[in-house]
Order: sequence, then structure tokens, then C-alpha cells
Amino acid sequence: MKSDLLALSAIALWSILAALGLTLSHVPPFLLTGIALIIGSLIAVPLSGFRLSAWKVPPLTMLLGVYGLFGFHLLFFIALRTAPAVEANLINYLWPLGIVVLAPLILPKTRLRRAHIGAALLGFSGAAVAIIGRSSNAGLSGGFHIGYLFAFGSALIWATYSLGTRRVAHFDTAAVGSFAAISGMLSLACHFLFEPATTLSSGDLFRIAVLGLGPLGGAFFLWDAAMKTGDPRRIGVFAFLTPLLSTIVVVKTTGQPFSFNIVVSAAMIIAAAEWGRRATK
Repeated sequence: MKSDLLALSAIALWSILAALGLTLSHVPPFLLTGIALIIGSLIAVPLSGFRLSAWKVPPLTMLLGVYGLFGFHLLFFIALRTAPAVEANLINYLWPLGIVVLAPLILPKTRLRRAHIGAALLGFSGAAVAIIGRSSNAGLSGGFHIGYLFAFGSALIWATYSLGTRRVAHFDTAAVGSFAAISGMLSLACHFLFEPATTLSSGDLFRIAVLGLGPLGGAFFLWDAAMKTGDPRRIGVFAFLTPLLSTIVVVKTTGQPFSFNIVVSAAMIIAAAEWGRRATK
């Protein structure tokens, strides 16, 4: 299905986010996100056929878009600063499960079967194996951190944004450019308010441009097109491939040996994707 290919293309772009992030770890996160989102928003120019009218959406739709792109990154960054990174990342990856479970609540004509829930839980378990196995401690730290709530909030935002784009009046996918542009400006405002000034090298700017055209740009347009035409329950299960592919890319680019957990994670997520695919036939 075309929607599956669009979703998988977005997931493939998101899989290189962590590897790129490692090379830009010295750049303040809001500055990085702000510049990348603004660069990514420019994809809408050729996508819309150079028609600015394609960027225009009703105020409610614009609020939804900024809620999704800016709200997600804001809460996720706060989570990473107030909770252990492995656990925060794991909780954040509840968003694919949220898409599957919340689909019938936000999209009334969508029915949820036990197979969808089972596939989503299996996919989340596979994602957990990939994320926890990548941790240097290969385990989770004890105790509660306020950042866990922010991580859960970021997951909830992305799940409800993804589904919400099907509830508002239809809009051109090129309008995602306006979501990204405004979210980028808000991120830069957060940088000037909360982060230290930083000088970027030409190499930094090149990698940020790649980030903007890929994981923080092109992926959003692909994801929007997929969610508009595909089955959200199925796409939600496919999304669990993101942490697995991200882990594989990081391991490959850093020269680390592949561990058994990657094989286990791959088997679980692929099985979940097939289970979810069959359930939506």
C-alpha cells in the first residue's frame, strides 16, 4: 500500500536522527531543533508548486500542527533533562502504542481488535529490548523522576497529533511547512531564553541542514501523507521499527559490535508488524 511506503519512508528518515544527533551533541537542543525545523519547512515550497496558499490552514488546524511539532519536542527535551535518558526514551516510544489504542476514540469509524492491541504491545516490547540493550548499563534505574511525566506527555502529544490530522478539515500536506516554520521559531525563542549562545561551524550547519531536510523535515511531510490515507492502527505498529533501525544505524556508524538484543528486537517488531498487517486486512 502507498500509505505503508510513505510511513516506512518517514520511519527510515527518523532512524538516522540519533546518529546525526551524536555528531551535534554539543549544539543546544532548542537551537538545533529550531534551525532544523525552519530548514525542513522549506520543503513545502516546491511541494506546494510554489503556491503560498497551500500553506494556509484554519487557526484550529494550525494550533494542532504547532501542538504536535513544537509540543512534542518541548516536552521530550525537558524529559531528557529531568529523567534518565534510557527510560525517558522508552516512555516516549509509547506514541506508536498510543496511536493504535487511541484510534477508536479520536477516529470513531475505526474499530480496535485484540490483534491490534497484541501487535502494539509486542512492538513496544521489541522497542524496549532495542532501547534498553543500547544502554551502557543494560538496565533501568530505580525511582521516580518528574521527567517520566514529560516523556509520557510527549508521546501523548505525537499520538494525538498524528490522529488529529484526520479529524480536522482536510489540508494540503504542504501546510506541514507552516507547522514546522512556526514551531522552529518557537524553538529558537526557547533557545534565546533558556540556552547559552553557541557558535556553529560550517560542518555543524551542513549536518543541521541534513537533519532539517530529513528527520526534522521530510519525515513530517511523509508521515502526514501516510496518516491521511493509511490505517492508523497498522501504521502505529510499523512505527516501532524506528527505535530498532535507529539503534542499528548508531551501532553501525560508531563501529560497535551488534548485540543479541538487536536480533531479538528485530524479530519481535517484524512479527508485530506482520500481526498488525494481517489484523487490518
